[in-house]
Amino acid sequence: MEAAVEGFLYWLKVEKGRSDHTVEAYRHDVARFAGWLEQQGITEPADVSHDHLAAWLAHLHDTGIGLRSLARARSAVRQLFRFLVGEGLVAADATARVQAPRFSTPLPTVLTAAQVEAVLDAPDPDGPLGLRDRAMIQLLYSAGLRVSELVTVPLHQVRPDAGVLLVLGKGRKERMVPMGEVAATWVRRYLQEVRPSFDPAGRARELFLTHTGHGMTRQNVWQRLGRYARQAGVPGKVSPHVLRHSFATHLLANGADLRALQAMLGHADITTTQIYTHVTRERLQQLHAAFHPRG
Repeated sequence: MEAAVEGFLYWLKVEKGRSDHTVEAYRHDVARFAGWLEQQGITEPADVSHDHLAAWLAHLHDTGIGLRSLARARSAVRQLFRFLVGEGLVAADATARVQAPRFSTPLPTVLTAAQVEAVLDAPDPDGPLGLRDRAMIQLLYSAGLRVSELVTVPLHQVRPDAGVLLVLGKGRKERMVPMGEVAATWVRRYLQEVRPSFDPAGRARELFLTHTGHGMTRQNVWQRLGRYARQAGVPGKVSPHVLRHSFATHLLANGADLRALQAMLGHADITTTQIYTHVTRERLQQLHAAFHPRG
């Protein structure tokens, strides 16, 4: 099992191009499964049966693990055995008939258009850090980026004059994303007025830099966005992903095509994008209940 796990993780990293974070998440789950099998006296993948995975999932459930973590563990082991079948290391997928745990999918948190505007206007553009943050948050919302995409987008892939940028998303898939006129204006100002002073030698690769010339981190963005949201009086935790959810919901509410939204968000499966149709429907129901005389 140990060799099978290492081969699987190598395949994920090299062949499938998964990120280090994703590979480590898979490593955690499949190594935990392999350790449990060893306690049962099973060391060969060919000896694993449907009953073993079912028993392991029951064991995890008894430890108090959440349903989402349980579903992720099952998915990781299923991916492992699909790899083993594909490589001819086992004859059949022992995990195929094990059902996923059922749980309701919570709708994503979404800000109103007014709340988004308040957050976008919070950074003071009169100073270099404020101007950088204004451009950064405008781009985050206007392009619907993941925070990992925002902090890793290279300078040479950003074309504010054309109103587009090229980002590297999950699975190392590139996509061209429109940034919108307002965001493009702020990004252009940041590039002209701020970034050269942060990187006088012109050596930095990333678009957004700290004042010391290093690329912004996800933690930097989270912290600064949260501070601006509090400054704007927006309740709750406002994360980069909340802005991404808001971007998608606002586009759909204003008539955007679901397939176009899928392309802009970089979703491999349109079922992932379809959750925003539920958000929009729920929002419409709330508005109806609040304002219709017979609501």
